[in-house]
Amino acid sequence: QGQLVESGGGLVQPGGSLRLSCAASGFTFSTNSMTWVRQAPGKGPEWVSSINYRGDTTYAEPVKGRFTISRVNDKNTLYLQMNSLKPEDTALYYCSRGSKDYALRSPGDWGQGTQVTVSS
Repeated sequence: QGQLVESGGGLVQPGGSLRLSCAASGFTFSTNSMTWVRQAPGKGPEWVSSINYRGDTTYAEPVKGRFTISRVNDKNTLYLQMNSLKPEDTALYYCSRGSKDYALRSPGDWGQGTQVTVSS
């Protein structure tokens, strides 16, 4: 079934940057698409970005041009570089195996999440 462990969240001022990491184990990371989703307080899950096994990437409109998803298959690790952060990016960020649709309907496959708070 696999395990996902997110890290790298924190408190950052508007305009700042953070890099999230997701360490994967228990499944063949290199052959799976991977996805970041986030959930703000009182809101439903929101898809952020996905990357397939070839490295092709897609982004939600609110983060396009500011966030970059990447993966290092040799390290079984997924990343999310977040630049020009805004208060509306504040959320609990989760990584998930699979594409966007699978990730959004499978919260049981997410990691424990890492909190990102953007505030002055």
